[in-house]
This record gives sequence, structure tokens and C-alpha cells, in this order.
Amino acid sequence: MRDNIKGGALTETTFLVLLALYKPNHGYGIMQFIDQETNGRVVLGAGTLYGAIHALVKKKWVTPLETESDNKKKEYRITDTGKQKAEEELQRMREVLQLASTLMGGAKANE
Repeated sequence: MRDNIKGGALTETTFLVLLALYKPNHGYGIMQFIDQETNGRVVLGAGTLYGAIHALVKKKWVTPLETESDNKKKEYRITDTGKQKAEEELQRMREVLQLASTLMGGAKANE
């Protein structure tokens, strides 16, 4: 997973998975959340999703939940470190949006 290269940007998949895990969720639930919240624009396959989850667990940005039920679905939740990374990404995106709005808004006004 190519996150935090030079500019610190997360991939869209990583950011969406982190957002999906602000409430504990299992793999299929994460896929449904992302599909629904992006209006079908982003649809993750199981391999992509579980690869992302594995990488995020390794980075300690998400953690599997210990469950006492017989439910076979493994649930995950975002960690404090993961929340910090998501907040940093949101701030980065705000800065990019502000730059784009400034430049593109100015271009339209000069036409």
C-alpha cells in the first residue's frame, strides 16, 4: 500500500477504510459502507480490501476486535494512531481543495 509517500497523502482506499472503521465493522460491512458512501463510485474487491486491512493492522492504524461470540466475521476498529492519520489526511485534502478553489475561482473570474 503506497501511503505517506513524500507528500503524506493516503490512497483513497486507505482513507475510506479508515473512515469505515470509526465504528467497528467487518470486511463485508466495510465494502458496503464504501460502496454506499461513494454512491457506487468506489467498489472494492475482497482482495483489495483485505490487503488494505492487513497493511493497516501492520501499521497499527486499525486493530481486530476480540469477540466472545460465535460470529465468524472478524471485526476491526480504527486505533488512535489511525484516527490521527485520517485527521491529517482530511487537513491535507482541505488544503488542496482551498488551493484548487482559489486558483480555479480566480481563473473563472478573469475570463
